[in-house]
Amino acid sequence: MAAILPANHIDRQRGDERTQPQGSPPARRRVAPWADGVFSFLAHAAAWLTLALLAGIILSLIVGAAPAIKQFGLGFLVSTDWDPVQEKFGGLVMIYGTLITSFLALVIAVPVSFGIALFLTELAPGWLRRPLGIAIELLAAVPSIVYGMWGLFVFGPILATYVQQPLQSLLGGIPYLGALVSGPPVGLGILSAGIILAIMIIPFIASVMRDVFEVTPALLKESAYGLGSTTWEVVWKVVLPYTKTGVIGGIMLGLGRALGETMAVTFVIGNMNQLSSLSLFEAANTITSVLANEFGESGPGSLHQASLLYLALVLFFITFVVLAFSKVLLNKLKKNEGTRT
Repeated sequence: MAAILPANHIDRQRGDERTQPQGSPPARRRVAPWADGVFSFLAHAAAWLTLALLAGIILSLIVGAAPAIKQFGLGFLVSTDWDPVQEKFGGLVMIYGTLITSFLALVIAVPVSFGIALFLTELAPGWLRRPLGIAIELLAAVPSIVYGMWGLFVFGPILATYVQQPLQSLLGGIPYLGALVSGPPVGLGILSAGIILAIMIIPFIASVMRDVFEVTPALLKESAYGLGSTTWEVVWKVVLPYTKTGVIGGIMLGLGRALGETMAVTFVIGNMNQLSSLSLFEAANTITSVLANEFGESGPGSLHQASLLYLALVLFFITFVVLAFSKVLLNKLKKNEGTRT
């Protein structure tokens, strides 16, 4: 026999049913109200841990480089001396090698990456897009030491025979241009390191560019094509303005990869701590290559080791300046949006 409910309880239940909107899900009672607090604590802890690690790295570099900073000061940045025997150290050769090889890598990699991304998103047939995209992404998984060995034993001789020697024959007698191609054409040096770095960062930049190009709404591109625009006009006037933040981010990612690369550059740059000329064929050194070659030989607490840590601190500062510049550039581009008609 069914239980008989009180009249006031039945009326209250009917009133609740009338006030609840039709089709709305039933209200859920929070099972674990403390979960939000735990999640917030973990998220804050992860953010503060990142900042703490960054501060710890900077502090350890400053403490380790303190003897060299006290001994050489800012003159370390403009001195070409590097003599561990006499304890005379300067970082200009390594700083120049780092900047010039990264610049060459960007000059080569950015147009190639842009072409790859444009082909994959706008021109490639459907059956080719996915296999080619996967092949390009697989290049990013190749270890840097493999690139270095390939550059030393395979690419270096090819560069010397088919690029450096013809360039010297063509430009050797021209003022200024001849100075850029002077030196022994042995396949090692700044140009070789820049090309190897470009090959290494192309997968990163191309993958990011391809992904951000695909984010562009199809309606915008179809509208531009409907107005009679060519593929280049659609990419230049529609896709790039819409995705400029992602494109610049991909370029900065590639630049950071180039600035921090060690083993591949060590194999092909020649590892010479002298700046005899501004030739692209001359052997040189980068901050990362000199750290890889000499850190194990420097004595703990010695001025040599402090100078190497000083170079590491300079590299950290260069990376920070590059990232800050990219952020300022993005903010300026965002500020200028809509100013052109």
